[in-house]
Amino acid sequence: MNFKIAVLPGDGVGPDVTREGQRVLEAVGKRFGHRFDFKEGYIGGISIDKFGSALTQDTLDICSSSDAVLLGAVGGPKWDNPNAKTRPEQGLLAVRKELRLFANLRPVKMFNVLQNSTTLKPDVVRNVDMIVIRELTGGLYFGKPQKRWINSRGRRAVDTMKYSEKEIERIIRTGFELALSRRKKLTSVDKANVLETSRLWRQIASEIARDYPQVQLDNMLVDACAMKLIREPSYFDVIVTENMFGDILTDEASMLAGSMGMLPSASLAGIPGGRKPSVFGLYEPIHGSAPDIAGKDLANPIATILSTALLLFYSLGLPEESAAVEKAVLQTLNEGYRTNDIATPESKKVGTEKMGKLIASYII
Repeated sequence: MNFKIAVLPGDGVGPDVTREGQRVLEAVGKRFGHRFDFKEGYIGGISIDKFGSALTQDTLDICSSSDAVLLGAVGGPKWDNPNAKTRPEQGLLAVRKELRLFANLRPVKMFNVLQNSTTLKPDVVRNVDMIVIRELTGGLYFGKPQKRWINSRGRRAVDTMKYSEKEIERIIRTGFELALSRRKKLTSVDKANVLETSRLWRQIASEIARDYPQVQLDNMLVDACAMKLIREPSYFDVIVTENMFGDILTDEASMLAGSMGMLPSASLAGIPGGRKPSVFGLYEPIHGSAPDIAGKDLANPIATILSTALLLFYSLGLPEESAAVEKAVLQTLNEGYRTNDIATPESKKVGTEKMGKLIASYII
């Protein structure tokens, strides 16, 4: 089969890690008889430098005409001026909004072979396996008004957290649908003791739960969730939460897997499963652009490579191929190969390119 994949390398280490993601997809193609046609577009800081915009219509057109999108990272100190009218992150927010990517899935899985690579006790992180679902196109990051101004009392700013019933319902249903295919346990995270949007969130979650009697629903405050993620992470199966809470909690949860360089993500335009086995999506590592190590063969490409496994599963409907990628990653780690961020004294340390080549070789 032939598939069109849009590739947005972005900034910093983005080109380094997306290159290895493409290498692994090509290895999958050779083994399973598929062809992947890659077409690159610009996003983030590099797009600002070239076109004055963090996301152009040309890049959007490339994405829209593809079966899925593979993204690297955006941003860096070069574009960090808080007074700048255009920032790299605007490209990321815009592509999510324009492509209607409302559900961000972030699997957090501890490869037990890495349990000594984390700063947490091995018996705490052992067998951690959860998915955090973050609502991606609403909430504080998109609410209006959103502005800064100065008056006689000094500088001021406002951001608005806003959610509609429809936005909440579709992301909560995504959580229930995924929970059905796992341990049938859904934790809905909010701040219902303080925020009106969270009270609406909790009410809708409890209403939808009646349609899924097989799934245990647990409503939890975000601060309690943040504590439990460190104290008892194996408690969680599927977590669903709003945009900002999900952004913060998944960065915290990345430490359960040893490094942000280990965590993939899938941003989807639909609810996977049922009559829609394949949905359009954008796939990226959760880490940033790490400009200090860009081009130095130091970045961990595993999060991007695991993102390609999600791409194969959710957007291309190829579960066997997806499993082959995950198996190749595990085999490489079992052989003792590590990039710097997950290395221990006894590891076989390798760079970005070598890690990608090793994983690809275990697929072929």
